[in-house]
Amino acid sequence: MVLPFRLGTDSDGYGGDSERRNPGRFPIEREMRFRITNKRHEMVGTGRTINMSSKGLLFSTEQRLLAGKRLEMAISWPAQLDHKCALKLIARGKVVRAEAGMAAVSIEQYEFRTLGKSGLAV
Repeated sequence: MVLPFRLGTDSDGYGGDSERRNPGRFPIEREMRFRITNKRHEMVGTGRTINMSSKGLLFSTEQRLLAGKRLEMAISWPAQLDHKCALKLIARGKVVRAEAGMAAVSIEQYEFRTLGKSGLAV
């Protein structure tokens, strides 16, 4: 039996093997905020999503992130609740890849919340 093997970049242009990523990623560009906390300090940042799935997210950011760090993200969501209430996606996960200007996160938990007065605060 021969297994398919592919070299090169995947559809997100980030490099890597897209066969590992199930379910597939969807291009979606949305504003986001994130927070990384540890015992010593907290870092808050902003960015824009590039693509996402239920298991992962690729986003651009000016902050330098380190692989292995856990973070919480708030992402503006394009759909509205009952066509009148703005939503945000709250997701928690871990940075799996990072380079200047970009980071990939594995999503471990997520939920939708109303945007409310706090906006994209995490």
